Amino acid sequence: MAQAAWKRPGSPIGRKGRRKANPKYKRRSRERWTTQEVRQLRSLARGNTPTGVISLKLQRPPAAIRSKAQREGISLKPANRSPYNRRKRAR
Repeated sequence: MAQAAWKRPGSPIGRKGRRKANPKYKRRSRERWTTQEVRQLRSLARGNTPTGVISLKLQRPPAAIRSKAQREGISLKPANRSPYNRRKRAR
């Protein structure tokens, strides 16, 4: 006899606790930023890394990355450069 859909493994129905919206990173809400993480955020932003990639590297939500960058005065806007700073340098 077939099992009910909500009883099958992997079904979110009947689970306790919150479900993650994006399982690619751990939930780190309300966790303090370390100075090393802020330094890494600065260097990644300087290297023109997209916000989504920064969030995966720092394991924080993209909204947290944007708000911390704004509070620290870090610009996440691309400065007419290709992503990841892959520009050919003039010699």
